[in-house]
Amino acid sequence: MSPAVKYTLGRVGLFVAAFLVLLPFPLSIFLKLVLAILVSAVLSWFVLRGWREQYSLQLQNAVERRKTEKSKLRSALAGEDEPAGTKPATQDEPDHPTDAEQSPTNSEQR
Repeated sequence: MSPAVKYTLGRVGLFVAAFLVLLPFPLSIFLKLVLAILVSAVLSWFVLRGWREQYSLQLQNAVERRKTEKSKLRSALAGEDEPAGTKPATQDEPDHPTDAEQSPTNSEQR
């Protein structure tokens, strides 16, 4: 099971347990809900520490993986991903057109 799911279910479970403990007390339902939220937040800080750290690692790994993929994509779009020696020695068409080959719109923009 995913650390995110475990941690979320743990938080919900602590809230429900805290609310059920407060049910017999003669308090308003709103006050019981607020107290259950506070109690479950404090308990989750200590009780769910391991799951929270696993969840944090999962998020950190996802961020690092996305950064790596993003940098690979940027280098591929910039044409920097080709290893040395894979480009042909001579090219039939130049990378940049000469002045004579440019379209009138390109030369007008200069």
